[in-house]
Amino acid sequence: MEEKKLDINSVIGFILIFGILMYMLWQNQPTPEELEAQEKAKQEQVEAEKKAKEQDQTKVITPEDLAPVSDSLQKIRLKNKYGTFSYAAEIASTVTKETLVETDLLALKFNSENGYLSEVKLKEFVDFNDEPIYLIKDNNASFNINFGTNDNRILNTESADLHFEPTVTRNGDNTIVSMKLKVSESKFLEYRYELKEGDYMIGFTIRSQGLSDVINNSQAINLDWNLKTYRHAKSISYENRYTEVIFEYEDGKDDYLGQQAKTEDTAEDVSYVAFKQHFFTSILLADAPFKTAAFESENLVQDEEVDTVYTKAFATKLPLELAGGEISKTMDWYYGPSDFKILNAYDRNLDEVVPLGWGIFGWINKYLFIPLFGFLGGFLPYGIAIIVMTILIKLLMSFVQYKQFLSQAKMKILKPELDAIRAKHKDNKMKAQQETMALQTKAGASPMAGCLPALVQLPVFYALFQFFPSAFDLRQKSFLWVKDLSSYDTIAELPFNIWFYGDHVSLFPILASIAIFFYMRLTTGQQVATQPQQEGMPDMGKMMKYMMYFSPIMMLFFFNNYASGLSLYYFISNLISIGIILVIKNYILDEDKIHAQMQENKKKPKKQNKFQAKMQEMMEQAEKQKQAQQKKKR
Repeated sequence: MEEKKLDINSVIGFILIFGILMYMLWQNQPTPEELEAQEKAKQEQVEAEKKAKEQDQTKVITPEDLAPVSDSLQKIRLKNKYGTFSYAAEIASTVTKETLVETDLLALKFNSENGYLSEVKLKEFVDFNDEPIYLIKDNNASFNINFGTNDNRILNTESADLHFEPTVTRNGDNTIVSMKLKVSESKFLEYRYELKEGDYMIGFTIRSQGLSDVINNSQAINLDWNLKTYRHAKSISYENRYTEVIFEYEDGKDDYLGQQAKTEDTAEDVSYVAFKQHFFTSILLADAPFKTAAFESENLVQDEEVDTVYTKAFATKLPLELAGGEISKTMDWYYGPSDFKILNAYDRNLDEVVPLGWGIFGWINKYLFIPLFGFLGGFLPYGIAIIVMTILIKLLMSFVQYKQFLSQAKMKILKPELDAIRAKHKDNKMKAQQETMALQTKAGASPMAGCLPALVQLPVFYALFQFFPSAFDLRQKSFLWVKDLSSYDTIAELPFNIWFYGDHVSLFPILASIAIFFYMRLTTGQQVATQPQQEGMPDMGKMMKYMMYFSPIMMLFFFNNYASGLSLYYFISNLISIGIILVIKNYILDEDKIHAQMQENKKKPKKQNKFQAKMQEMMEQAEKQKQAQQKKKR
């Protein structure tokens, strides 16, 4: 094998190549200017990298990036504030604020912020401006429960942070709305509503589950209900007069707050509380009475000449009791018309919400006028029904007017003899009174016989005065020029307001005032003729003449803002009374026959009744005492 040896030419070649490379490197060495530029570029690169690193560390965080952190902080805050009820606040973002549920009569909105109703609309009715009737809307009502918890917190169910979770289900034909304020899925406070078709009454239950270790049973649990009542009628003053708080207590008794600017009251064993708005009402009823209740009412109308949204503000505080450490209270809500027939059908004493009068006045309305008017209104226009009802009542009471007019005729015939007795015994009034009574007894004439028939008419008069303002059937029913028989009629608008009269002119009060003037003119003349003028006593004739003018004027002013149905009744009633008096005076009563009968009565022995005998005895004793005193003085 041939041995390889180092070739000198190769060595020279490597040396030359190395030299050439070194030369090329020397030729490519940067100049001082290039070295400076490279250093500057290097520094700029370092600064750029540093800046980019800083920009990476200060990246802008979006709300979505912060959401997990915010939720955690919110949960911590709510837990610190509400303790065991923080879960109810945490679910707020997942809960619908309002839940709409409707029946054929009601449109209701349930608010998840307090579990109560944020809107109650009565679908079948409109107000005087043809706007829908809302009992609750735009935060005019509140309902909340206050109670203490075992972790030393006071819980108010209307808190803005707490939310009720709604569910809507069906139970047969009924709709169930459940509003739950949750501690967890198995622990909660629930408002349960049950709605029925064709019914204004809503079943309502408040109950808690699993909260016996949460609720502090040593502190009071209070239910607060507040309502500002909307104006629904044309006349603010008229509607406000019948807007009031009414409550039933102590097993059947009922009472109401007065009409003062602000008033308060308390009661025990309260079965229901009604916030009445004249023709509409909101009622909270309890199956088992509340042990106590506190009520407040405030008039919100400052100036009746200015349009107002609200009429009164009502409030009530009711205690809730624990059963086994839990809340459990069965109740009902009524949102609907103040209609006697509807309220009375529930058989829960709700008819007392309609002010028909106390005692005999209420009985007359309940058992006579309401059935009669309901029957007539079933087939007649309501204005005609009022007229027919008035005719029937006046015919029924015509015997009273007959008795009254007959008594006045007898007293008129006896007046000359009575005047002679007073002249004969002008110095002995007691003796004159004795002989006067004796003559009246023999003749069968007595001033009391004319007073008693008038007293019989008073219950009817007052009952009707209560009936017409409360008759829901008259609401928005028209007759002739009247658009609404439950409100005043208007034939002219005044450019100014007259105190106690108003800013309008109603025609029916004018017609009623004219009719009562002529009625009083007919009756006053007869009464003046029968009233003897006694020495030292006021002139009865002048007083009656004043009344003849004063009464129509008072009616004209007082009824200008009242229901036109009531003014229509008085107008027709006085016209019929005038006709009855003319018939009795001209065709039934004969003064000659009455005089002859009285003379015959004088001849017959007349036995005194117990009252007359007692009065005669008392007068005789008084006369003897007077004579004895006169003898002593001598």
